[in-house]
Amino acid sequence: MLKLNQIWKTFNVGTVNEKTALQGLSLELQEGDFVTVIGGNGAGKSTMLNAVAGVWPVDEGSISIDGVDVTKLPEHRRAAYLGRVFQDPMTGTAANMQIQENLALASRRGAFRFLKAGITKAEREMYQEKLKVLDLGLEDRMTSKVGLLSGGQRQALTLLMATLKKPKLLLLDEHTAALDPKTAAKVLDATDRIVGRDNLTTLMITHNMKDAIAHGNRLIMMYEGNIIYDVAGEEKKKLKVADLLAKFEQASGGAFANDRMMLT
Repeated sequence: MLKLNQIWKTFNVGTVNEKTALQGLSLELQEGDFVTVIGGNGAGKSTMLNAVAGVWPVDEGSISIDGVDVTKLPEHRRAAYLGRVFQDPMTGTAANMQIQENLALASRRGAFRFLKAGITKAEREMYQEKLKVLDLGLEDRMTSKVGLLSGGQRQALTLLMATLKKPKLLLLDEHTAALDPKTAAKVLDATDRIVGRDNLTTLMITHNMKDAIAHGNRLIMMYEGNIIYDVAGEEKKKLKVADLLAKFEQASGGAFANDRMMLT
């Protein structure tokens, strides 16, 4: 469903700030894979997601989604293949619109849009059923303005909107990092339910090693623009945080020094 082949990306070429963020990165995801991505600051995690999304062109290599080469496609054209949730809960929804209106926008994405009489009864009933999977009671608040919701509720709604029309690939860029632990756990539970129900191919960056182990069927660790550890299945289920730290030291030749990930 996703294939990255020898991806290279360097920023600020020819300046004192030159930084090679991705160094010949290769990765393949099969349909239904739920891959968690961890690594220290500057490891290339977000650069990889942005390369997939087309935020910037890669210097070398190719990217294909569901067998289609999207390497040269601009960001707005790749959007047809992708669902994405960012770290900031405020970025994925329209605060001044109702919950049901936000869902209607997401539902009609990519379709021909024209002026018509609002949201139909059938659409409203469908949105209520979809909202129930979040287990936040939002199905009873369909006409509430999204700006009145908490950060966690807005992030959960963004997740639902990103997956309402089943994407080929779901990109989650530290989508629980800005939430308190209790709310983050709820959003992750909703993520598991939606990804499992729709068999979504998913890449999830997280700063929390425990979450990386607990969620998904595969885990990759990045360091200096490449993958240094890739584990899946039963082996992944048996992992402990100490195992990840040991693997990092073994592969990188140094101690893991990201306080943010160590403390969560």
